[in-house]
Amino acid sequence: MGALFGKSKKPVSRVTEQDKAVLQLKQQRDKLKQYQKKIELNLEKDRLLAKKLLEEGKRDRAKLLLRKKKYQEQLLLNTDAQLEKLEQLTHDIEFAQVEIQVLDGLKSGTAALKKVHEILSIDEIEQIMEESKEGIEKQREIDAVISGELTQEDEDAVEAELEAILDVGDKLPDVPADALPEPATKETPEKVTSNTKRVALEA
Repeated sequence: MGALFGKSKKPVSRVTEQDKAVLQLKQQRDKLKQYQKKIELNLEKDRLLAKKLLEEGKRDRAKLLLRKKKYQEQLLLNTDAQLEKLEQLTHDIEFAQVEIQVLDGLKSGTAALKKVHEILSIDEIEQIMEESKEGIEKQREIDAVISGELTQEDEDAVEAELEAILDVGDKLPDVPADALPEPATKETPEKVTSNTKRVALEA
């Protein structure tokens, strides 16, 4: 019941302050680009209107319109400079975020390596290597003792047994080449009756 009426905890947002700053910069960049397009359209309209006024002999109005056009062109140059600053600032923040991630990775790796070093000290590693070396030498000594206990006669017997195993294939009997005899056929009832009668007569 308490869970139903209690306030649910808000999920922790993964959006950082840097992410918010980058988003704001990109929004400002988009607005400036829209403003640039608007100015460019106005410049084209003013240029055509000034041409029309000159054709109508309204030189003063055309000159005033061209002054306005010149001012808007200056604004367009300023927006270009502002856009360049926004792009550079956005790039710097995004690159700083990448650097933070790299540093976090290095920090985690260094901590893991430190734990490994704490588990295995130099003395322990040297002891393990020494024990491993001693184990190998002991096994070699055992192998030497076992080999030394065999006489030359035993060695010859081992060699002979090896040769016997290899030559088993040569000692197998050959497959017979003659054809198998045909099976005896059963006598027909007529032959059996005839043979019976003959035996009866002979008796």
